Amino acid sequence: MTDTALQTQYVIRRFAGVFVLASLALGWWVHPAWFLFTAFVGLNLLQSSFTHFCPLETMLARISGNRKQGPGNRDQAGLR
Repeated sequence: MTDTALQTQYVIRRFAGVFVLASLALGWWVHPAWFLFTAFVGLNLLQSSFTHFCPLETMLARISGNRKQGPGNRDQAGLR
């Protein structure tokens, strides 16, 4: 794993942690419907562990100009 890939994994974990904590706080203090956002983040983390596809990882790769190598690479469609 390259340094860039490792840094991307840390960024993804930070985003997920912030989203979970923020949605829990909003669900507690604003409206219980925000707990659905917590469930969405958890479901996305679960599916990405099986499919190796993470929308945030794709967005970060496009922003930074890096391309992920391996089975999860979606660059075959020419979506650069």
